Amino acid sequence: MSEGSDKDSANSKPKSKRNRNNNSNRGNNRAPKRYGTTAKKVLMEKNVKQIEEMNSQANNRFTAKQKPLAFPKEMADPKRFSFEWKVSPVALKEEAIMAEEVIRKGEFGWLDDERVEEIAQIVKQHDMSLDQALSLRSALLQQKTVYGHGRLQSRSRALARLYKEGVSIVDLSKRFDFPPMNIFRIVLGELKWSKSKIKECLRSPSKLPERERKEFEEAEAADRVSNVDQSEVQVKADKFEDILSDWFEEQGVKLRRQPEMVREQSAQHGRPVATPDILFLDHVEINGNPVAWIDAKHFYGADVKFQRKKMAAQMTRYIHEWGSGAVVYRHGFSANLFMPGCTLLDASPLDLSGLSPEGS
Repeated sequence: MSEGSDKDSANSKPKSKRNRNNNSNRGNNRAPKRYGTTAKKVLMEKNVKQIEEMNSQANNRFTAKQKPLAFPKEMADPKRFSFEWKVSPVALKEEAIMAEEVIRKGEFGWLDDERVEEIAQIVKQHDMSLDQALSLRSALLQQKTVYGHGRLQSRSRALARLYKEGVSIVDLSKRFDFPPMNIFRIVLGELKWSKSKIKECLRSPSKLPERERKEFEEAEAADRVSNVDQSEVQVKADKFEDILSDWFEEQGVKLRRQPEMVREQSAQHGRPVATPDILFLDHVEINGNPVAWIDAKHFYGADVKFQRKKMAAQMTRYIHEWGSGAVVYRHGFSANLFMPGCTLLDASPLDLSGLSPEGS
């Protein structure tokens, strides 16, 4: 009897181990998570009625009982313009491949020439440009930064302890895979710096103690996501908006530009309420769709959840006021990207020679 018990016991142990191994194998054999957001076809079918209402609002905005925001008191009768705008979206499978290539652990800064050349060689094998791949990298880094902030906060004490022991902010970034400037802010908070003091010192680094000033300079140089100085990016974006506005005016289309609307709404409402880069004062149709407004984006329109969600929230404000519009992406967009009420365009008809080459 005791021998039988021993035998049963011996048999039961390996069985349990086999089950654990089988469970582990099942987990390892799961299909990898699909890259990208919800399929465009699904979203289009889901939003058919909503899109019809947005298009109707855009078509009827000049005859609406209540004049939409930013329309001049005195307006000439709107003319009608129709444009065929050839676009070349990037296939989702190509974007998915490059998404795996452009992101590395602890790499948040501007890329050196060697790394850029490495990516350049990879994109030659795929239907994407280098500028598109680098812009995709920016979108993925932004998402990684935002969605990883909770994990960063949970490690704040450990990061501060290592910093006190002499580990640099850049080394902490490489080790823990968080943006250097976000780590720097978290560490200063753990060192009992107030939010106002942190904000003030980051704006005026000369006020920082010697070590912190050195750490700030190195962290800022190694971080293109959470760095303080975004002025160069804004200059390029403003120039792109001007090029786009000039193009439509050259076609004879009446419009209002964002700076003018910002000034007007700030005076009337105390703040800008809804200010797309371009508001059309004529009926404009692009690729068969009514377009009441346009927003220009100096980046690649990636099918990345964070970027798409942020974009959709912004465009919803414009759609609410004027109906359907369009988004023009400097570096093109993903074939799977979709936002109800938004015609997606690239910069193919525009002369962009006035823009300097995109950095890494």
